[in-house]
Amino acid sequence: MNFVKAIVAAGLVAASTSAFAADITGAGATFPFPIYSKWADAYKKETGNGLNYQSIGSGGGIKQIQAKTVTFGATDAPLKAEQLEKDGLVQWPMVMGGIVPVVNLEGVKPGEMVLDGETLANIYLGKITKWDDAAIKKLNPSVKLPSDAIAVVRRSDGSGTTFNFTYYLSEVSADWKSKVGSNTAVEWPVGVGAKGNEGVSGNISQTKNSIGYVEYAYAKQNKLTYTAMVNKTGKTVQPTVEAFQAAAANADWAKAPGYYVILANQQGEKSWPMTAATFILMHKEPTDKAASAEAIKFFKWSFEKGDKMAEELDYIPMPDNVVKLIEKTWSSDIKS
Repeated sequence: MNFVKAIVAAGLVAASTSAFAADITGAGATFPFPIYSKWADAYKKETGNGLNYQSIGSGGGIKQIQAKTVTFGATDAPLKAEQLEKDGLVQWPMVMGGIVPVVNLEGVKPGEMVLDGETLANIYLGKITKWDDAAIKKLNPSVKLPSDAIAVVRRSDGSGTTFNFTYYLSEVSADWKSKVGSNTAVEWPVGVGAKGNEGVSGNISQTKNSIGYVEYAYAKQNKLTYTAMVNKTGKTVQPTVEAFQAAAANADWAKAPGYYVILANQQGEKSWPMTAATFILMHKEPTDKAASAEAIKFFKWSFEKGDKMAEELDYIPMPDNVVKLIEKTWSSDIKS
């Protein structure tokens, strides 16, 4: 755990020290950075092969794989089948996790505050500007709320976390859907931008009366105060592996072209409303076949041996039947 905490705190790439030979290069989403880092460390110890992963955001990862400057790209905003075809790319989900609202409010403990989708959307629309707003008070009758202004923090970079967060807000708020919509980058009505899950985590830690959204592993590792959420069925749920699994249980990966599945706002009394998968992108015809083959070995190893490590960081491993589908995709779609 200390290894991951240290590098997440520093916001460094997974393997930027001289101890890691840059055998495999990847770039993209900050959402899976803690688990890719942990896998890379264990894989290096077991095989001697290194992974250099740049945690630069999903938008950057997509651009780098399109430009063929890395062996693989990583994105939390999956590409649609027509885009994959156009770019000659193969896509698959690697791991799943949860996105959580995080706050910095004096005296409020993790999981103590409750938010629902509409209230969260209205905070990010700039409609709700004070912590003691009637809508927040109604959800939190026993929480001592200050009358201070809400300091809104959001991502400044092209981000799959933002894609999934804004997709959820579009699902629960017609106002958000019509005025802002869903994408890896949007025209934010309010808020201060920060780069990466790392940047948002740091900003929330340092800013009183703030609110932001991060991948759950960052909230835990940085000891941020996450909120509970009211889900689609009207039940209040805490962000737990069980709640993420409940949301993921509805996913039909086999029928989705390019494994294009969005897990936000799923049915189920126990489902966490902002659950998301993170995806790998590789070229069907890689320019460096040796590096491509090595990357596939790393991903295969991660599926076979990385589940416990993923669960320790509160990620959800891909189900075995989906892994089998992905392995077939590798053998049929990526030329070695």
